Amino acid sequence: MNDTVRRAGGSAVADRLLWALADGWTITRRDIAHWLRRPGRLVAGLLFPVVMVLMFGFLFGGAMTVPGGGDYREFLMPGMFAMAMVFGVGETVTAVSDDAARGVTDRFRSMPMAPSAVVVGRCAADMLRSVITLALLAVCGLLAGWQCDGAPGGAAAGFGLLLLLRFSLVWVGVYVGLAVRGEGAVTAVHTLEFPLGFLSNAFVATASMPFWLGAVADWNPLSSTVAAARELFGNPGWGGESWIAQNAVLMAVVWPLAITAVFFPLCVRRFRALGG
Repeated sequence: MNDTVRRAGGSAVADRLLWALADGWTITRRDIAHWLRRPGRLVAGLLFPVVMVLMFGFLFGGAMTVPGGGDYREFLMPGMFAMAMVFGVGETVTAVSDDAARGVTDRFRSMPMAPSAVVVGRCAADMLRSVITLALLAVCGLLAGWQCDGAPGGAAAGFGLLLLLRFSLVWVGVYVGLAVRGEGAVTAVHTLEFPLGFLSNAFVATASMPFWLGAVADWNPLSSTVAAARELFGNPGWGGESWIAQNAVLMAVVWPLAITAVFFPLCVRRFRALGG
C-alpha cells in the first residue's frame, strides 16, 4: 500500500514538472515568435555590442594600455562579452513590463498553466538570445584580432561563467519588470546599465583607477566575471593585488548564485502578488 502511494506521488510530481516545462516552452516559443515578427528590435539589440567592440577596439583602443603588456583588443573582448550580458537586463525589463502593462501577464495567470511558466519561459528566451549574442560577438572579436589562447575546456568554462552571470541578471530584470510601471522606470534601467559596466574592469584595468574607485570596481560582480573570463580565455589583464581579484573564478560563480538566491524568490513572490 505504501509503495503504491509513493509511486503515485512520484508520478504526480513528475507530471507537474513535465506540465511546467511544457508551459514554459510555450512561453519561450511565444517570445521567439515575437522576435520573428519584429526582427528590427532583435537586430538592433544584437548589433549594439558589435558597434561597441568596433568603437572601443579601433577608435579608442590606440590610446589604451594594458597593465603588464598585451593587446588591448584581447583585453577588451571578455569585458564586452560581459557587458552584452548586462545590456540584456534592459531587454528583459522592457519585455516583462510591456506584458504586465498590457494585461498579458494577468491573462496568463488566469489560464490553466503552471504558475512558473511565465517567468521560466521568459528566462529561457533571454538565455537563448544571450547565446546568440555571445556567438555573434565572438565572431566579431575574432575578425577584429581577438584570440582565445586558453585551452578549449577553459574557453568553454569562460563562456559558461558569462551565461551564468546573464542567468542571474535575468531574475533581476524579471523582478524589476514586474515591480516598475511606466516608460520612465524602464529608461532608468537602461541608463543604469552603463554606470554598472563602466565602474568595472570591462574597459580599463582597476589598477589604473584611484585606489578607492578601484576597490569599488573590484567588488563589482561584473568585474569578477570579466577577470575570470580573461584568465580562462588566456587573455591579458586578469589577476591583481586584492583578494577578490586573485579569486576571480571563484567569485564569478559566487556572485551570480548570490544574485539568483536573492532575486528568484522575489520574482516568485512578486508574480504571485500581481493578482492580489
